[in-house]
Amino acid sequence: MKTFGITGGIGMGKSTAGQILQSRGVPVVDTDILARKIVEPGAPALGEITRAFGRELLSEKGELRRDALAQIVFSDPAARQKLEAILHPRIRELWRQEFADWRAAEKTVAVVVIPLLFETAAESELDKTICVACSETTQRRRLLARGWTPAQIAQRVAAQWPVEKKMAKADYVVWTEGEMEILGEQLHRIMESS
Repeated sequence: MKTFGITGGIGMGKSTAGQILQSRGVPVVDTDILARKIVEPGAPALGEITRAFGRELLSEKGELRRDALAQIVFSDPAARQKLEAILHPRIRELWRQEFADWRAAEKTVAVVVIPLLFETAAESELDKTICVACSETTQRRRLLARGWTPAQIAQRVAAQWPVEKKMAKADYVVWTEGEMEILGEQLHRIMESS
């Protein structure tokens, strides 16, 4: 089974690329979705987070107040490292298990979407890496459309490698400024040629 990792800057189209591939029958696991799953009420990771950062991060329903946690970790690199130490090993174990299941099912290709792919050295477990990218202007427009403030955008962008560094390290770069069909065609060609 050929394995691919998709990465890129925040708001540059990683999840969209994953969804396009999934709609074409490619098995895809998105680590952002896994990150939400492992902090659901009752999950061990949620208990660790509240012990590390305080019970005030829980809503009345016992759910993680993600925006409150983001305020803490994106303004304090040490806090972000502490959170990543709780989350990243669990997330990696889950996508590895997905890959194992797909291998057992004799799938020929599998994709994992990992925002911090290079930052966590996950590329060592993959055959090829794809960086999706767009202009800074487009990125900013997309993130503002999500309701993020300029300060939140700056904090999130600063928490990742510059996209130019990711592009230089990736096996493939896909530009996401165009139509979805163009993005889909680029991804299809990569899957077919590898």
